Amino acid sequence: MTTLRVLGVDPGLTRCGIGVVDALGGRRAKLVHAGVIVSSADSPLDQRLLTIARGLRAVLEEFGPDTVAVERVFSQNNISTVMGTAQVSGIALLEAAERGIPVALHTPSEVKAAVTGSGRADKKQIQTMLIKLLGLDTAPQPADASDAVAIALTQLWRGPGPVALDAGGGARTSAQAVWARAEREARRARERSSSRH
Repeated sequence: MTTLRVLGVDPGLTRCGIGVVDALGGRRAKLVHAGVIVSSADSPLDQRLLTIARGLRAVLEEFGPDTVAVERVFSQNNISTVMGTAQVSGIALLEAAERGIPVALHTPSEVKAAVTGSGRADKKQIQTMLIKLLGLDTAPQPADASDAVAIALTQLWRGPGPVALDAGGGARTSAQAVWARAEREARRARERSSSRH
């Protein structure tokens, strides 16, 4: 059985949340990985972005998602926060595009509604639902990791489909799709093999 794997990204310059989930059919899903990529506020901006880019690259290579879902940047009062978030979003979109992986963008209210049923839910309500939906003992920490997992679940359940990134208007060429599928199958075979030892 082919499993759909989604990488959720909660973009942030200091902490970029990462969540990887596999679809199990219906509204069931399994948490594969959750965490954050951290950059130091004391470092120059270019080095911070490089740190985030390297972290995202490593996650994409290790987990080989079928789709990447990123929280859509929305207007906030703090312009510097919006700028950093937008820059990290761009990196996530670029890294996915370079691998031929379709991307989707979801607003915070879409994520809240998909996971909790209410577009006004708070972080605690989201974390409570993640525990319930994914059969976890505790919510992924820190909160950025939980947010990323919620973004991935939103794409699994309510995704409008991938955003077309190539010039031809398709999300992924057939050659890219075949390559990505082969890479995924090889990686999962390695995972099964290593778990037996």
